[in-house]
Amino acid sequence: MRRTEKKQTKDTETTVFDIAKPDKSKPNTHRQGMPNRPVQRNVGSEPAEKEPLGLRIIGGKFRGSKLQYTGDNRVRPMKDRVREAVFNLIGPAVKGMHTIDLFGGTGAMAIESISRGATSATIIELHLPTASLLKKNLEALDLLPICNLCKTDAFFWVKNDAEHPATALPWLIFCSPPYEFYFSRREEMLAMLHHLYEVAPAESIFVIEADERFDLTLLPRMPEAKRIRFYPPAVIAIFNRDTAEM
Repeated sequence: MRRTEKKQTKDTETTVFDIAKPDKSKPNTHRQGMPNRPVQRNVGSEPAEKEPLGLRIIGGKFRGSKLQYTGDNRVRPMKDRVREAVFNLIGPAVKGMHTIDLFGGTGAMAIESISRGATSATIIELHLPTASLLKKNLEALDLLPICNLCKTDAFFWVKNDAEHPATALPWLIFCSPPYEFYFSRREEMLAMLHHLYEVAPAESIFVIEADERFDLTLLPRMPEAKRIRFYPPAVIAIFNRDTAEM
């Protein structure tokens, strides 16, 4: 008697979500004012399953453009409302600047800044699958000619001054690492930010994303109260390179 065996094939390809279209079949558990909501203090620092989020460019010439994202929890895209608030605080100063995104992720911050008038960008991303998808997001908007994608470690890149942009333009620096880096790699984080502050051109702007555990007084320059925003668990701090110190 001959038996027929069915062969099963397992799809091992990485699933890429169009995160501008969230899954409406899942209940919304992120409403404001929900009681006893646990605080996610370490979002993005550990691999885990993550529901795709809606993510679009929200201002400028690329407004409405969709970005792709694998759902990997190593990447923590800044929510649209937070990104919009950040760029409202930066205002028209973004025009003519060179963006540096130390932990590039989806590329949303760099692309948003170029959409609003930044001239060019340097984007650092160590995780190779994330960097590959980031490159696709840049290609889709024809931004590779003005964006330098560095597949390397941000801490190493900052130490090597020869890698820094050869431009007299002020820098718009985004630092949005896994929150745990401010504790597990505290000295490296502070050394990186202080060194960038020393070498940044006049009128450069720093945008720091941490969580409520981080002491903002440890930054190279304490931001004004009006340029600190809380979006639990995120804390956003923005400060300028003081030209009087140069």
